[in-house]
Amino acid sequence: MIRYKKYQMTGENHPLKGLWYARPLIEDTFDTEKLAKHMSNHNTPYSAGLIKGVLTDMIACTKELILDGKNVKLDDLAIFGVGIRGKPADTSKDWSVTTNVVGLRLKCRATGTLAINQLKLEAQLKE
Repeated sequence: MIRYKKYQMTGENHPLKGLWYARPLIEDTFDTEKLAKHMSNHNTPYSAGLIKGVLTDMIACTKELILDGKNVKLDDLAIFGVGIRGKPADTSKDWSVTTNVVGLRLKCRATGTLAINQLKLEAQLKE
């Protein structure tokens, strides 16, 4: 169940000022250790410590692969990769990394059973 709270857009110059929207209420954030404990309680013979070790290694390997220019797909979760934020140049010759690359970002696209169409079917909202 995804809980939400209604809020009204504010800001004197905002074009949507006064309109109402919903925001999810996030009640908790699970770090790697808490996730490992949660997973170990799901009828698994593996301890929270073992699961945490595997997750920690997965995180390190995911970072390594992304920094090597690869995408990492975790089935039914997301595809992780890198994106480049930049500004254009008039010609290829005028373009340079130092001038035109503003920054990098981590991209995450939902996939499989977490993809947006499936999420819309399965999620339930409650105020």
